[in-house]
This record gives sequence, structure tokens and C-alpha cells, in this order.
Amino acid sequence: MRVPPVLPGVALVVGLGLIGGSLAALMRASGFAGEVRGFDSDAATRARALELGLVDSVSPVLAEALSGVGLVVVAVPTLAVESVLSAVREHAPRGVFITDVASVKGSVLDAARRVFGELPAGLVPGHPIAGSERSGVEAASPGLFRDHRVILTPHEGSAEQALDCVRQLWTLAGASVVCMGAHEHDRLLAFTSHLPHALAFTLVNVLSRQDASEDIFRFAAGGFRDFTRIASSDPVMWRDISLANRSALLDAIDEFAKGLSELRGAVEFSDGERLHAAFSAANGVRGRYLQTLVTAAHDPSAEPGEGA
Repeated sequence: MRVPPVLPGVALVVGLGLIGGSLAALMRASGFAGEVRGFDSDAATRARALELGLVDSVSPVLAEALSGVGLVVVAVPTLAVESVLSAVREHAPRGVFITDVASVKGSVLDAARRVFGELPAGLVPGHPIAGSERSGVEAASPGLFRDHRVILTPHEGSAEQALDCVRQLWTLAGASVVCMGAHEHDRLLAFTSHLPHALAFTLVNVLSRQDASEDIFRFAAGGFRDFTRIASSDPVMWRDISLANRSALLDAIDEFAKGLSELRGAVEFSDGERLHAAFSAANGVRGRYLQTLVTAAHDPSAEPGEGA
């Protein structure tokens, strides 16, 4: 695939884990004519990224890596985004395009305001709805984003050229790009991603504290494995997401607690009719969700995707 000329000659990916490493690999594998640089604070990760051919070059010093770049992709844990933006402000060329892959967008905009004093015209926050319970540079794959959605949350002052650049980058990845406001994104993801991860982590912890925990895990069926798979996700990433999206996640937890309390009441009072109604309603909603996946086989933009 020929890379559209809107993409700059030098791109830097800061953070070479699953998402950052996959994006760097994608740019190299798809014929990006410019230089794909990488930066990571971990020496072993930097060395492995070079060995795997994910980047053209890697630097142990972020200030050096930022020299002459046209596009910076920030792929670090959510609460570390601000420190990277500070380095960009200090060492990157004026007018550089900036995007990110954080799962919470409001915190990225807040960090940018603190660092720059205003929202830079070159800033276009983004979030790929794709991922894996695996993490780290070894899990990077150029095909990770294909047929998944990427949500961009440009602010009112985002330059059209910056938005075009970031959109082209994700189109190159084979993703379907949609735009929405940062607040809408954070509330949506709180319910569809952040809450399910919180529930999976909590369920595993609750079961591990039971007296018969060894037997519980030994005899757990496939449904338990499927439901708790995401509890294998990176704890640092999910700690940061939970704190960065605190308000929306609290709302989602409260809504779930209300639903669980209603279910508990039906069980406590042996209300089979209420239980059947609740389970039937959920069954119907789940069926409609699965139908969107069938639709996605013909229209990838319809697939909800997976990820943080």
C-alpha cells in the first residue's frame, strides 16, 4: 500500500509495548517511506524492538528521539502521558503532530492544557479499540488493528492537517476511524471496557480469598475462563485507566451495583419471575450484539472491537 503524502517523514512512537510496538511494526510493514523511531524507558524493550524489526532506530534519550520528528505517537500508561507531552513541548519541532493511544481521553486533554497552556493545534487524541490480555513488546503485531475501530477525539482547535495525518495513519493500519467528543468517549468506554475489566479483576480476587479457592479454580468451567480472561491484562495500565477515568468508572460501578442488588433481591425472595425476566432481557440484548458481529463480517466498521 502506498503511504499518503500527508504522513510526515519521521514518526516517533513513545512506548514500545503491545500497542506502540504494533503501530511501529505496522508503519514499517506497510511501506511507510519515512523513518520510524522508537523510544522506551526500558533497555531490554528497546533492544528487543530493534531485534524484532519494529523500528528503524531507537534511542535511550527521549529528547534526542524527538529531534526533527513530524509525528509523535504517545503509547505509554495513561498517567505517564503528561511527562511525555512535557518532553515534546521542550524538544520537538514547532507544529509537530501529536496523537496517543490512551484509553481515557479527558485526562490527555487536561494534561495537554497543563503542559502547553492551551490545546495544541497539532494534537489529535486517539484510542484504538483493539488489544489483548498479552502485553509487552513480544506481543506486538502489525495486524493488531485490522478490522477494529479507532476513536479519535479531536478538540475544537485541532488542525485539519493534523487530523488528516492521524486518520491516514489508522487507515493504513486497516482500522475503521470514527470521531467523537472526549467526554462521550470516556463515558462509553467506562461501561463497555473499564467496568468489565474491573469486574474480572474483582471476581478473581474474591474467589482467591475463599477457603476452598483451590477447588474453585480447579473445577471452574469454560465460562469462568472466558469471563476472567481480561484479568490477565497489565495491572499498571488498568490502575492508570481506573484513576484517570475515575468519575465515569464510578458511575458505571454504581449502575452495576444497582443491577446486582436487584438481582440479589430476586434470589433472596425466590422471585423466579423477576429472574426469568432479567435473564431473558439480557439474552435478547446479547443476541442483538452478536448480530452486529455478523454484520461486521460484511462491514468492518460495524464491529465493536475489543480492547481497553
